[in-house]
Amino acid sequence: MEQRKMRIVLVIGLFVALVSGIAMATEAQEPAADDWLSGFRNPAPGIEMGLNIRLRSITARNITTLDTTNKDNKWNFQRYRTRWWTKWMLDDDVDFNTRMVWEFRTWDEPSSKPQHTDFDEILFDNFNFKLRNLFDMPLTATIGRQDMLMTYGVGWLVMDGTPLDGSRTFYFDAARFTYDWEEKDTTIDLVYIDNAAASDRWLKPINDRDRIVTEQDERGAILYLTNQANEKTKVEAYFMYKNDNPIDIAPGDRYNGFAPYWTRKAEIFTFGGAVAQSPNENWNYRIEGAIQTGEKSERNDSPGDMSTGIMQDMEAFGALTNLEYLFHDSYNSSAHIGYEYASGDDPDTDDNEQFDLLWAEWPRWSELYIYTYVPETMIAESTNLHRINLGHKFNPNKKWQICTDYHLLWADENTGTHLINVSDSSKFRGQLITCWAKYRFSKQLWGHILGEYFMPDNYYEKSNRDDAFFFRFNLEYAF
Repeated sequence: MEQRKMRIVLVIGLFVALVSGIAMATEAQEPAADDWLSGFRNPAPGIEMGLNIRLRSITARNITTLDTTNKDNKWNFQRYRTRWWTKWMLDDDVDFNTRMVWEFRTWDEPSSKPQHTDFDEILFDNFNFKLRNLFDMPLTATIGRQDMLMTYGVGWLVMDGTPLDGSRTFYFDAARFTYDWEEKDTTIDLVYIDNAAASDRWLKPINDRDRIVTEQDERGAILYLTNQANEKTKVEAYFMYKNDNPIDIAPGDRYNGFAPYWTRKAEIFTFGGAVAQSPNENWNYRIEGAIQTGEKSERNDSPGDMSTGIMQDMEAFGALTNLEYLFHDSYNSSAHIGYEYASGDDPDTDDNEQFDLLWAEWPRWSELYIYTYVPETMIAESTNLHRINLGHKFNPNKKWQICTDYHLLWADENTGTHLINVSDSSKFRGQLITCWAKYRFSKQLWGHILGEYFMPDNYYEKSNRDDAFFFRFNLEYAF
């Protein structure tokens, strides 16, 4: 174990030395470096190319069950991700985009994880055609595998189409059409989504490992309108439809940690909107809300065929708000306060009131707590929630940014869970502190250190009420 730790430290040290040396060489010999990078990024007329390498080292305690006696709650592992993208400009208005991703991990703890290096698989996480000025109109279409990072609002309901592999991929298999209605200062988006749980449905990975990248086969549609007739005010309105279909997994079987009871049958209709405004140079705010109807299968905590489960009518609500003050000082300081609400399922009714975050099962406000949610909701989804957060960020200098948030967390309902015991009386989940320290070495090299600490309260039973922490070191280099 000690030798393994020393090897990991050595690898991280060599990587830091390598990329730091590249960064310093780039600054010292800018003309030569620029010539080399230009040749790499533009290898031939009509072709653009890029490469990104990310190294992460993660240490965490008690984040899944809040129980120090559980040995599997001690995590120490590394992630190594490489992405290579190309853009083929086939015509003035037609691009063909590809991106390949390869990520593997090494584990120190827990002992239940593989104690050897598995170099895993390589897959296409982007493979699409982008067509502009369709039918001689201001209409753009993106057809195929694509990302939608922060495409719609702040990623509250649409962000990550493949949540089960973490941040290795984010893709959607989709057809997206965007109409830019300039006279009305309005953008209209229409999206059709057809995501598969299995990563090999459309494009088979190299060294395929039968990865499951989302909980079920998903089809859906999004209609999203954005208007900014007033330069200080943005108005958004949307309708989203999502149809979830359980995948065929035999009882007792598991695929890369995926269990059958995670998958659900559902048909969800979401209606919502948002307003974002900057009334003056110091203040800005955003308010978003949504309601959901439809039906979802009743949760079954034992493996089985969820497609034949009892369907419950849905009636759920959610809201997300944020108010920010900009100091306009030499440190570029700002402070913010926010509130989030996602209704929980009332155990005393035959309906399902739990708000569904659709395609946004990602750590939007906490890398730690999204893991704590997994045994509660059987998905990485921050729902059944009231959250108040206070935050501050500033730049000590041009290279550093420090972001700190303090969260107070409540449950909306006291619901039973599969792996973690909760109280039937208190709804106060606890307190969470998060802090990011981000540093940019150069245009091509950047990194961050993230620390989070969670202090659970009486929503959890005593057997699951131990403090938890999460620490991450991240370094990225882009060619």
